[in-house]
Amino acid sequence: MKFIVGTKQNMTQFFAEDGRAFAGTVLKVEPMVVAQVKGKEKDGYSAVMVGFGGAQKVERVSKAVRGHLKEIAPTKGLKEFRVSEEEAKAFARAQSIDVSIFNPGDIVEVSAITKGKGFQGVVKRHGFAGGPRTHGQKHSEREAGSIGATWPQRVIKNKRMPGRMGGDRVTIKNLRVLGVDAAANLILISGAIPGRRGTFVEVRGRN
Repeated sequence: MKFIVGTKQNMTQFFAEDGRAFAGTVLKVEPMVVAQVKGKEKDGYSAVMVGFGGAQKVERVSKAVRGHLKEIAPTKGLKEFRVSEEEAKAFARAQSIDVSIFNPGDIVEVSAITKGKGFQGVVKRHGFAGGPRTHGQKHSEREAGSIGATWPQRVIKNKRMPGRMGGDRVTIKNLRVLGVDAAANLILISGAIPGRRGTFVEVRGRN
């Protein structure tokens, strides 16, 4: 299984050899280090824990994490990726993983935290149309409208209403790797990827 964690940089255009243009998102990927390989016998499941995001100052890491990493230099984050028992055998503690594990044409799925948009109304949050702009309307253009019912005399659960928007973990599948620059630690993935610039993005290859 292929996986990597990078930071979102910007979007750009990619021109294929046949002249077709694709929209893509550039990710900056600092080499990851394997912090732990978990197995079913000892841990109850198979997974690979990796440190990502580049080096971190020692004083910013808790003693528990320092003790867990031991001789491995602290990183900005730790992340587990579930793998099968057979796949786990290909990893070893302190092993380095960089962007070169991916090749142009690979199909991947990405996960990231979307942009936080704060408290928003129903028009922006849920795509409501609002009320008519004429015929006596004065201050109701973007209101939600009625939220109740004759029975039951209460607001039904899960009613779409104003509230905090964004800041959700979103996964997008079936994206394609358009290009890899191992020297610059960059990877170009087709389409738009959730999150603001600087957001950590998980990239997993599809088996």
